[in-house]
Amino acid sequence: MRIDRIELFHVAMPLIEPWRTAYGEDADIHSVLCRMTSGSVDAWGEATPFAAPCYSPEWAGGAFGVLRDWLAPRLVGQTIPSGAALQQRLAIYKGNFFAKAALDIAWWNLHCRLEGVPLHEALGATRNEAIVGADFGVMESLDDLLAAVGRAVEDGFPRVKLKFRPGWDLPMVQAVRKAHPRHVFHIDCNSGYRLQDLPLFERLDAFDLAMIEQPLAHDDLIDHAELQRAIRTPVCLDETISHLRRAEQALALGSCRYVNIKPGRVGGLTEAVRIHDACRSAGIPAWVGGMLESAVGVGACIALAMLDNFTYPADIFPTSRFYHEDLADPPIELSRTSKGVPAVTALGTQPEPSAARLKQRTLQRAVIGK
Repeated sequence: MRIDRIELFHVAMPLIEPWRTAYGEDADIHSVLCRMTSGSVDAWGEATPFAAPCYSPEWAGGAFGVLRDWLAPRLVGQTIPSGAALQQRLAIYKGNFFAKAALDIAWWNLHCRLEGVPLHEALGATRNEAIVGADFGVMESLDDLLAAVGRAVEDGFPRVKLKFRPGWDLPMVQAVRKAHPRHVFHIDCNSGYRLQDLPLFERLDAFDLAMIEQPLAHDDLIDHAELQRAIRTPVCLDETISHLRRAEQALALGSCRYVNIKPGRVGGLTEAVRIHDACRSAGIPAWVGGMLESAVGVGACIALAMLDNFTYPADIFPTSRFYHEDLADPPIELSRTSKGVPAVTALGTQPEPSAARLKQRTLQRAVIGK
């Protein structure tokens, strides 16, 4: 497949309400979209590193610049026969995983459009449905959180994820567990703690959490391994797992018992599948995470979530959870399994941006190629 043209968009998508985590607060989600063209056919990709380099070292404005000046010119005019070939072509540039992901996801969607196959099948999936969970950030009060969690439990979500940060930590977990003594919960620390906080994590063992997601530094493997040896609750790595080699190191060191895989964070679907396969070989379950993408990015997450080692409910949400109106069409909606559990169903065609909404929300645009 020859890449003839790449069009880039840096967009800001206003949230219904701010999303609060250990690293800060976002009122708008900044994302980079890529429209890749081969001949008369095009397709879209998206990566969402946010407005500031707080979740990771990347940020949307920087990713846009790297894509415009370095990554996209490296592909335009080239024949790229596979996702692996695309990654190899971009390997000269270190890091910049979110920027690479926008291109990788666009390549996969373009490949599927040219070949006439659904994305989840092209990735190797044998199922077309995946169970999802519910997530809640830091809220104004515990009463607000308890009401929201109660609605999620009543609605049948099989697990609930709770953002966890200093000042919104142990008392919050105590209150939620008291209200729902048998439901599945896990917490997400977003790198907000250090190994000296071990006494706090030892106390959390009493609450029978499914896991503690990314408790320590965003680039750490060693301290996470020591923490995992010291506590009963499984550690899950998210931010730390930025590419396959990091995943392999984490598995070898015993740094975690779960891995969260986000296509944007790891450089795209090509690397996400490799990490999934490495976890499966090591007997470590994985699950699909998200970055509050538009339906373009969520569509890629849905396809990925169909792979067989994604056994923990995914972080995939309907558009209405975070946005009054999605940037792309059709918006994301949840389905139900035969047992009534919230789920997502594989998409036949991937969502694409609405031209009018894309124009309204674009901060920068660039075209590489004819």
